[in-house]
Amino acid sequence: MKALVLFSGGVDSTTCLAMVVEKYGAENVLALSVRYGQKHSREIEAARKIAAYYGVRLKELDLALIFEDSNCALLAGSEDAIPKESYAKQLKKNQGSPVSTYVPFRNGLFLSSAAGIALSNDCSEIYYGAHSDDAAGNAYPDCSRDFNEAINRAIYLGSGEQLQVIAPFIGMNKGEIVKEGIALQVPYELTWSCYEGGEKPCGVCGTCRDRIAAFAANGMKDPIMEGE
Repeated sequence: MKALVLFSGGVDSTTCLAMVVEKYGAENVLALSVRYGQKHSREIEAARKIAAYYGVRLKELDLALIFEDSNCALLAGSEDAIPKESYAKQLKKNQGSPVSTYVPFRNGLFLSSAAGIALSNDCSEIYYGAHSDDAAGNAYPDCSRDFNEAINRAIYLGSGEQLQVIAPFIGMNKGEIVKEGIALQVPYELTWSCYEGGEKPCGVCGTCRDRIAAFAANGMKDPIMEGE
C-alpha cells in the first residue's frame, strides 16, 4: 500500500505524515506541498526539512495562478493585513462567513490535484490534516466533515474506485492532534504555521493562537516559541 500526504509543513500535516510513515513506512509515502501564491516561503522550507527528516519523497506543485485574482489576506497580491485575533472574533465580525485567510476552495483544488499525482504514483490513499477547529463556525468550510465526505466520494468515483481520501483528524481538535504527535515524537520544532514570514512566529495571528493553545492543552510550550 502506498499513500500520498498533502503536506504544508505545519502541525496538523506533519502529525498526519508521521502517522502515515509509521503505518506504511517512509518508502511507501509521497508528500505533496503546494505553492498557492502565499506571502512567504517559510512553510515550504519547513516541509522540505521535515520530509528529509522522515526520509520521504517530496513533490512541490505551483497552483498560484489559480488564486491570482483572490484578495485572500494570505496571498502575495492582497493588500489586506493578516488579522491578529482569534478565529472566533473574526467569525463574529464576519457574521459566520469564512475568515479573510480562507483561500478559495483550496482543499478542493489541492486534493483534486493530489488525486492525479497519487494515481500516477500508484498510491491508493490521500491523507490530509483537516480538523474540527478549522471547520468550526464555517471559518474554513473545506475542512468540514461534510466536505471531506463529498470530496472523498468524488475522488473515489473519479478514480475508478482506486483512490480514497482520508482525514484522520476530522473529528479532533488541535490539542488532540498535538497529543497524538507527542506520542509519535513529531519534530514540531521543524514545523511552521504562522501566517507571517518573519524570523519567528508572530504569536498573535489565528493559527499561531490555535497552535500555542494546542501545546498548552498538553502541558507544554510550543517548541518553536521556546526562548520567547
